[in-house]
Amino acid sequence: MKHFQRFIEIPIGRLIVICDNEAIISIYFTNDVSMNDNNDHPLLLQLEKELGEYFMGKRTVFTLPLNPNGTAFQKEVWETLRTIPYSKTISYAQEAIQFGNPKAVRAVANANGRNPISILIPCHRVIATGGGLGGYSGGL
Repeated sequence: MKHFQRFIEIPIGRLIVICDNEAIISIYFTNDVSMNDNNDHPLLLQLEKELGEYFMGKRTVFTLPLNPNGTAFQKEVWETLRTIPYSKTISYAQEAIQFGNPKAVRAVANANGRNPISILIPCHRVIATGGGLGGYSGGL
């Protein structure tokens, strides 16, 4: 299946976004400012609009279809992440409980770290049990 990409500037950095004809498949932070291969695929343009609204405080829910690549376990964890309400945070232990396996804290945290769709699948809403920030692939 053909993929399309777009670079999107947001207040906290630069993103490279990739979609196919049906869904967003990845959003990653990038430091590469030399590339500007911007496709005008409707999903990418809608995402750029929704991200702009999100960072202006005018959007709390994204409407785009998502299709992250991962194992069945990872996809289930990422669906759990999508249930965390806007402006709320939970601990990794709480996430494991919501996921349905309280003993899977480490596995859930590892799946969070492999989340291929930053921001829309909100792994940034999960914090350490003591309230501190953990490590995020896009940086703190």
